[in-house]
Amino acid sequence: QVQLMESGGGLVQAGESLRLSCIASGSIGSFRAMGWYRQAPGKQRELVARFVDGGPTTYADSVKGRFTISMNNAKNAVYLQMSSLKPEDTAAYYCNVFHRVGADYSPFGRWGQGTQVTVSS
Repeated sequence: QVQLMESGGGLVQAGESLRLSCIASGSIGSFRAMGWYRQAPGKQRELVARFVDGGPTTYADSVKGRFTISMNNAKNAVYLQMSSLKPEDTAAYYCNVFHRVGADYSPFGRWGQGTQVTVSS
């Protein structure tokens, strides 16, 4: 089973930046795709960004142009550089690893504790 550990969250003011990190351990497999989700109180977990090695990079419309995802295969790590943060970005952020399911991708790691990002106005 794949274990995930997120870090880098915090309390920032609107307009500031944060960089989240995630390390995956366990049976990740040879196909490399990792990404970030977030969940705000009272809302469903949503995909923020996904990086597919050799494939498409996906961003939620709400973060395009502000967030950048990157992956380090050697470290089994994924990062999320968040800039121009807004109060609506406030949420717990979770990472995961994906495998391909047909034309789509599905997370299969064990969800970690997440890292809290709070943006004040």
